[in-house]
Amino acid sequence: MALTKAKKTQKVKVLAKELETSTTAIIGTFAKLTVSQDFELRKVVRAAGGKYRVLKNKLAAKASEGTKVEAALKGLKGVSAAAFTSGDPVELAKAFSKWVGDNAEFTFKLGIIDGKLINVDEVKALATMPAKEELYAKLLFLINSPAQRLVTVLNATGRDLAVVVNEAVKGEKFTGKAAPAAKVEAAPAAVEPEKQAEAAATEAPVEGAVVETPVAAEPEVAAEPVAIAEPEKQAEAAATEAPVEGAVVPEEPAS
Repeated sequence: MALTKAKKTQKVKVLAKELETSTTAIIGTFAKLTVSQDFELRKVVRAAGGKYRVLKNKLAAKASEGTKVEAALKGLKGVSAAAFTSGDPVELAKAFSKWVGDNAEFTFKLGIIDGKLINVDEVKALATMPAKEELYAKLLFLINSPAQRLVTVLNATGRDLAVVVNEAVKGEKFTGKAAPAAKVEAAPAAVEPEKQAEAAATEAPVEGAVVETPVAAEPEVAAEPVAIAEPEKQAEAAATEAPVEGAVVPEEPAS
């Protein structure tokens, strides 16, 4: 039975509202579907966060105007049905592809994600990608992994330092006596140039100035040569007990 103009307008409004926030649509076709198959497909798509509709091609093109899925719903031919969502496109593609794999009566036509058209092979490839939650989990793992390794290294460094210090304490490495501090003698205070000049003029010593005292040179005394007595004279002197000039006479010890 042909739809009246009022019913067409109503269908366009309802579909336009559902497509208004949709960012992903997967369009397919089928030769025939039983009621149970249609019911099961709607349930699968709903569980994936989407909606499923059998389309009137011209009404779908009008309802999709100004939406992100407009390009996929224009120029459709034959029997068309679409699953669309504003959520995760991978989750929808996975659920839809699994159901199609079990029901050969349904085949894909094309798809669209955020305004970009994709063909049948790309729809199937989309279904093999990790879901959004899985991607987020992997991303968080990659972000947290370096931080976890850094914390592990820092903790290991602290533990190693504690072990070294503990072993040093056990070995009494820290019990040695401290070396005595070196004594530092204070340098004499410098005398101001004005006081030095005044002292030089008056020949009076200035407090704190260093006065050099000349040391008189001692006269050199020439050593007198000591004559060594000949052996014959030394023997003769010893016999006569007369001292010989230049001979060394030993002194007798005092009694």
